[in-house]
Amino acid sequence: MAELMASRAYCCFKCQNLVAFHDDIVSKDFQASNGRAFLFSHAMNIILGPKEDRQLITGLHTVADVYCSDCGEELGWKYIKAYEETQKYKEGKCVLEKFKIIKGNG
Repeated sequence: MAELMASRAYCCFKCQNLVAFHDDIVSKDFQASNGRAFLFSHAMNIILGPKEDRQLITGLHTVADVYCSDCGEELGWKYIKAYEETQKYKEGKCVLEKFKIIKGNG
């Protein structure tokens, strides 16, 4: 059972703090400034930065950067509000950059 959990969890690449579970992935087709990213329905052990409006590829969103609660590494961002109707599904979800997270031993 422990081995099954190990491949089903994602951790901060710097300090191995558990930040998300594989089962919470909504999409693997997201793009961040530094490459691919995953959209998660839920992330844990993170700290939210200040909210700001940001023009992204899919339109204007209110987002907050997310940081590892242990080491403070920036891991991605959380969608607070989407202004386009077709983007509303992202609200409350987190994008974690693929190169900032590793499969871990949650």
